Amino acid sequence: MSIPVSDAHAASWRARQVPVPTQVVDGVWAIPVPLHGSALRSITVFLITTDHGPVLVDAGYDHPSCWTSFQQSVASIGQRVDTIAAVLLTHNHPDHVGFADRVRAASGARVVLGAPDDFATMHRRRGTFLQQVRTALELTGAPPDVVTAMYADAVAVAVHREDLRLDVAVEHDTEFRFGDVTVRALPAPGHTYGHTVYVDTRGLVFTGDTMMAEGPTQLAIVSRPDDDPAADLFGTLARIGDLGAAIACPAHQFPYRDVAARAQSLAAFHRDEVETVRGLARDGDTAWDVARRMPWKKPWDELGRGTRRFALVHTLALLRHAAATGR
Repeated sequence: MSIPVSDAHAASWRARQVPVPTQVVDGVWAIPVPLHGSALRSITVFLITTDHGPVLVDAGYDHPSCWTSFQQSVASIGQRVDTIAAVLLTHNHPDHVGFADRVRAASGARVVLGAPDDFATMHRRRGTFLQQVRTALELTGAPPDVVTAMYADAVAVAVHREDLRLDVAVEHDTEFRFGDVTVRALPAPGHTYGHTVYVDTRGLVFTGDTMMAEGPTQLAIVSRPDDDPAADLFGTLARIGDLGAAIACPAHQFPYRDVAARAQSLAAFHRDEVETVRGLARDGDTAWDVARRMPWKKPWDELGRGTRRFALVHTLALLRHAAATGR
């Protein structure tokens, strides 16, 4: 179990509450934003104070309640939204990019995101998020009625605008200077293909959805023949583990200290998943066949349909990696 920076923050999360804004270190604030109507409950965005204005890491849903909560929290810690210099987005999921445009309109902030997660680029290479979901579900080999039902569920909860325009699309390691603070953007695929982590001057790494304090990482959607998000994730975790970072700041749960150990344990967990898939898969099996035999927290038939959809697409990614790396 990871070592929390703030026991109170971790306790609030474990009690299924939305934590209050918490100072991680001098000049860095964790700001939980409630996600009303979402099973996630909240996302944590981070505010880094600099001589050139605050820098924001991630931006919750594009919903009035999220925007209002964020503005109130920023004011409560003595900062101003209209002075934010940059919005550094870890990836393009709706709970991360939502109010980035509102911040830019308020302050003129630059919006930064990994190039493969730029929506225009993603649409050219992969299609929309929902098109990728549909492709992945069909690749799992699930019965057509299951694919139709799971896709309908995804449409109900995952439809969102995909028109955010970037000021900077990160294609490789990139350094940003904000007066007295330097932030490095490092491509970190695995959860999405353009996922990016950010490392600041004090040795904090903002990990987005790549490396939570507890639990596994949801692998990116497999929709093209060369996709292998598990391989991407293993490379990302090895790199994070080698950074020498003092604190990891994930977008959900809570900031924690044992960064390298957490990277190693998470990689080991997912390697064990790959080996489990190898052991369960028989010749000709599809992800649909294997997923129903996997040792999830509950038996397959007791999982909610949304959870089954995530588990099924995750199994597809694991099976792809098992096939790519052989026995």
